[in-house]
Amino acid sequence: MGEVLIKTESLGISFGAHKAVSNMSLEIEENVFTTILGPNGAGKTTLFNLISGLLKSTEGKINFKGTDITSLSPVDRIKMGMGRSFQLTNVFPNLTVYENVRLAVQSKENIGYKIFVDHRNYENVNEQTEELLQKVLLSDKKNFIASNLSHTEQRKLELGMVLALEPEVLLLDEPTAGMAIEEVPTMIEILANIKKTNTTIILIEHKMDMVKTLSDKLIIIVNGMKLIEGDPETVSKHPEVLKAYLGGGVIDGINT
Repeated sequence: MGEVLIKTESLGISFGAHKAVSNMSLEIEENVFTTILGPNGAGKTTLFNLISGLLKSTEGKINFKGTDITSLSPVDRIKMGMGRSFQLTNVFPNLTVYENVRLAVQSKENIGYKIFVDHRNYENVNEQTEELLQKVLLSDKKNFIASNLSHTEQRKLELGMVLALEPEVLLLDEPTAGMAIEEVPTMIEILANIKKTNTTIILIEHKMDMVKTLSDKLIIIVNGMKLIEGDPETVSKHPEVLKAYLGGGVIDGINT
């Protein structure tokens, strides 16, 4: 068992009388690829928003690397080593692919825009940018304007920008959302390679081929509460999971 990087204790948030997340106690271990599954409306993205700081909890607390971050801003969490992608693509549409990633690298290196300095002078930044483009399989598109990329390519670009911040923990909210089935293997390949590094990944995903290929641990949440967690084979056979998804019966993949 690796070091616990993220720990939530009785975490919850309410919107009026509705408890979107309730009594959520989780441990995310270092170098363990964890996938969070649950029906639509189960609270998966809300949980991500709480962990990343986009939402403030109304109960419980969050620890990251042994530090209480419950009250910290999203920016402070990023500085501590937390990265986050979203269901909707978030890139600079009028910049090139290269410029998008380079700006993210410059942000990490605290290099601001300087009107009289040529960007080519920053050799380290340029090298990191090229490496990241290779990692997300976009080297051949580096001079394309981001808005001219396909949806899948924009998802890969967003991932490259998040990786530029060198997060220790990467939260991915449905990175294959909107992708055609035949495009999913490319994203699986990219994430499998990232998994080999020291980046701990937490994934929300609906495509079971991706979940089965990559996941070391599954966490099932229903109605804002944790139902069960464990390795994929054990979880997929658990009676409560079968009941929650299929009303009992044989399960080959959990359709979330």
